[in-house]
Amino acid sequence: MDRLRSVTFDLPEGEAAIASLVDIAGDDGVLFVRDGRGFAGWGVAGRVNIDSAVERLAAIPHEDRSTGCSGPLAFGAVPFSPGASCDLVVPAVVVRDDGTGHRTVTVTGTDEVDAIPEIPVRRPPTPKAASFEVVPDGPVDRYLNAVERAAEAVREGRLAKAVIARPVRVRSDSTIGVHAVLRRLESMFASTYRFSFDGLIGASPELLVEVDGLVVRANPLAGTTRTTGDPERDAALAKALLHSEKNQIEHRAAIEMVRDTLLPYCSYLDWTPEPSIVKVANVQHLGSLAEGRLSTPPATVIDLVRALQPTPAVGGHPRDTALQLIAELEGFERGRYGGAIGWVDGHGDGTWAVTLRCAELSEDRREARLVAGGGIVADSVADDELAETQAKLQAMLSAIVRP
Repeated sequence: MDRLRSVTFDLPEGEAAIASLVDIAGDDGVLFVRDGRGFAGWGVAGRVNIDSAVERLAAIPHEDRSTGCSGPLAFGAVPFSPGASCDLVVPAVVVRDDGTGHRTVTVTGTDEVDAIPEIPVRRPPTPKAASFEVVPDGPVDRYLNAVERAAEAVREGRLAKAVIARPVRVRSDSTIGVHAVLRRLESMFASTYRFSFDGLIGASPELLVEVDGLVVRANPLAGTTRTTGDPERDAALAKALLHSEKNQIEHRAAIEMVRDTLLPYCSYLDWTPEPSIVKVANVQHLGSLAEGRLSTPPATVIDLVRALQPTPAVGGHPRDTALQLIAELEGFERGRYGGAIGWVDGHGDGTWAVTLRCAELSEDRREARLVAGGGIVADSVADDELAETQAKLQAMLSAIVRP
């Protein structure tokens, strides 16, 4: 890292200037994008511990030959366990889109760079048939029992909410094509944070935290119902969700924790007084937006990721009690599921999404682990919670499993 230097160029007109970032990332690149805003990259210029990332990135000499760029960035995924150590990757080449169609290219390495490197645009993958097997990764009865015991713990007053999750495995007789999966996610879930990093791919609907200068934003989601494809039926389900006491309790725990955590870092913070419906292709959520201005000197996005993660939307409340109950009941290691994925630059700016609706691929890419969970409160019903996980799992299953 000490010998790295960085140069940024405006991306000239051409195929790479208009291609989907998904097609630039392809099978082996990195990707983080929502509504056209984000980046695709490849190569590894360096690795940096997340907690020293801002300082290390700020120390990289950066020459800006573009119309404006913040310099090199680091990208990675934080595990579910709070405070877990992790390294971020500084990509060797990053193509960044600011959401207006203006793109830059940042090259980071030890050599001098005088020209824009060739930007590959991958062709659409050739469709191929494959056979798939989808199996629970552990007994379903254990999950149902965990839900019942978590609801009992809430009724006893030990905690307000616990998120109980379950994994499934998808096995294929051929390689699971990352590029193909990302293209399907792009067509189905364009308004989500779509990502690809080190075998972790997905489309998260939930913003954990974003810092842009002194502006900070968060958008916790908690409380879920299904979609049906029928607009009238979906509207009725959304209305029922908004009036569901169980889901309102679950959502209130999430927004109150985010609000109380961010307030000490802010000169002011506003949040929506009532949740609204956030609809994606397969489910509908209750969502609330918080936005404010950071105090000076401002916290970095990494400071806030560490303070917020995991939120009650993926862990529970109070956090320590919920995490202890999860470890006792779930019977598997969550790993990166329920953590956070995103980027940071040398100014401390960045965007991090909750690592949901995702799949972790095996090294040979013939197997994927998917995880889904739901918030358990006093009146949660185990069979209903199982159905909710099935609806949530459908997002990635439909992108991976194809005829």
